[in-house]
Amino acid sequence: MPNLAVELGKQAADFGVHSAYGDVQDVDGVKFIPVAVTWSGFGGGSDDVGNGAGAGGGWAVPVGAYVRRADGLRFEPNPIALLAVLIPAIWVTGRALSRVIRARKK
Repeated sequence: MPNLAVELGKQAADFGVHSAYGDVQDVDGVKFIPVAVTWSGFGGGSDDVGNGAGAGGGWAVPVGAYVRRADGLRFEPNPIALLAVLIPAIWVTGRALSRVIRARKK
């Protein structure tokens, strides 16, 4: 039996790229590539026989698409999904700034 952890590692090497960028789509002569923020979990281990691996789900949030028109290629964001992705980053930045300001006042 092949080592399952090694096989999962080989398959996961390009998993991120394929999950974050979709296949090229053509709608009414306009080509676009969907883009998402993704997260997934994998694990591996070994027992006396040398086997052990697992995968723990994940999620994807569509943040926009690269659109190719006659005037060129450009990224067009999905505003609602982009806000959902940016809210945690904005919260962390605000929290860090408040702590820096508080520390400088002392």
